[in-house]
Amino acid sequence: MSSVDAPPDSPAEAAEPEAPRDAVREALLGRLTEELGSEIVGSHIRVGDDLWVRVTRDAWPSVADIVSRKMKFRFFDFLSGLDWLPSPFGRDMDSQEDITVHGTLPKELPPMASGYAGGDTRFQVFARVYSLTDHIGITFKADLPDDDLSVGTWSTVYAGANWHERECWEMYGFSFNGHPHLKHLYLPGGFEGNPLRKDFPLLARRVKPWPGIIDVEPMPGVADEEGGE
Repeated sequence: MSSVDAPPDSPAEAAEPEAPRDAVREALLGRLTEELGSEIVGSHIRVGDDLWVRVTRDAWPSVADIVSRKMKFRFFDFLSGLDWLPSPFGRDMDSQEDITVHGTLPKELPPMASGYAGGDTRFQVFARVYSLTDHIGITFKADLPDDDLSVGTWSTVYAGANWHERECWEMYGFSFNGHPHLKHLYLPGGFEGNPLRKDFPLLARRVKPWPGIIDVEPMPGVADEEGGE
């Protein structure tokens, strides 16, 4: 058979190249799976960059102990919260110029998206730890049900989590069971609400437009061209 009559490449030859692998983070995820088993409900590896692991809320406090004591991830990076609810205010809260030009229009909220390793609820707690010997980090997160925004504290394992959990408590309304001193860091004692929730209205943007139509200036040269000069 001539080359002209030859059949197309075989399926093996035409197959797409294999996706890149990250053996180090795959091994790390395997170790975590051995320790936590079914308590891991989602994971994601971004090759050469990071590992995200989603665990159950009940397993959250034990995760800190396992990665610190058994896996030697001794450096605590940060802890915070996530609110995946799309803002019900839309661009209404982003630019008063849009309101002036287009008016306020009712908008249907898009579906929630929960980022790497997935999620099943509106709220999540997440934290990152790092190994100073292996130079690699892990980002953990856990779903919190809307009717019970409580989770175990990491402050008994990582002392640095103390202030992070206090901030998360006042900004998102999460409660950290076992935390020794959940008190305000930034807000006055009588403050009502949680400013980092998506449904918390930033009234300052209504009282004083931000950035406001008065701050919008034409680019250099545009005004001259429009004026015919």
